[in-house]
Amino acid sequence: MLRIRSLLVLGLPLFLFGLLGGTVEIAWADSIWSGHTALVHNLGLSPDGKTIASAGFDQTVRIWDVASGKTTLEFKGHTGPVYGVSFSPDGKTLASVSTDQTIRLWDMKDGKQLKELKGHSGIIDGVTFTPDGKSLLTASSDKSARLWSVEQAKETKNLGSLAGAAFCATISPDGKTAAVAGAEGQIKVWEIPAGKELKAFKGSTIGGTTGIVFLPDNKTLVSIGHDRKIRTWEAATGKVLGEMGPTDDDLYGLCLFADGKRVAVSGYGGNIAIWNLETKKKQFSKKLPNFGAYCIQASKDGRRLFIGMDNHQIQVVDLPQ
Repeated sequence: MLRIRSLLVLGLPLFLFGLLGGTVEIAWADSIWSGHTALVHNLGLSPDGKTIASAGFDQTVRIWDVASGKTTLEFKGHTGPVYGVSFSPDGKTLASVSTDQTIRLWDMKDGKQLKELKGHSGIIDGVTFTPDGKSLLTASSDKSARLWSVEQAKETKNLGSLAGAAFCATISPDGKTAAVAGAEGQIKVWEIPAGKELKAFKGSTIGGTTGIVFLPDNKTLVSIGHDRKIRTWEAATGKVLGEMGPTDDDLYGLCLFADGKRVAVSGYGGNIAIWNLETKKKQFSKKLPNFGAYCIQASKDGRRLFIGMDNHQIQVVDLPQ
């Protein structure tokens, strides 16, 4: 569990320092969803925006109704903590990845496991579907990024290795470019389907790059990391296009709003914020009552944020309109 170990080492002292120094401002989240019995490491939003999937270190995946905050399904089968989840573009299938080194595909109708994919030799931290739903991209602590056929349930391409553990994966909206990031701050970009490496460059200047996402233009990446910076990059060249921060926290959660113009970030100290990518200004921030905000998702209408927490809960924050 490399990512969590580094989080505890780097983030906790900073959080405690804030408490002891009297600088922490407490503001309670608007509502709480409870159900997991261990930390919530990743969240996925369904294409229609009506459902949230959560990856828990209790070895389960939970499906939540966004309107009611109730659990509608619970997927059991992983034999280790679940690190990541991703909805298929049609919303009918969910992919989950775990420390048990497997990728599992689930039927969103009844929660039954459809397929199990094996091949990685380490924790699988990141997973995402290609836009056509036919393939998966994964990132693992075995330092590799891999493509998988959903139909055949097998690996189709080992894209290559990073310098250290790979934490997160993203694919451009047109499905032509893949990017993976991880330890040592590294980001690597590949052309799909040929698997040709386009560029390798350093994202976070301290520790790992913990989140990446493509913008709607298919050319621009957004990254976050331990250096508390949010950066935009020209994916094909690794050229820095913009920089925001430093933020209030070591960053672990990143999501893009549906408008493609804003990102939300979350950190180990419990700080969340929204940044405008065009103006490079922070538009909203809030200090949650607990530390360990590992992941974040924005509702499809942009009115709420969902944050997966160390205390086993999902905190929901209503945004000012």
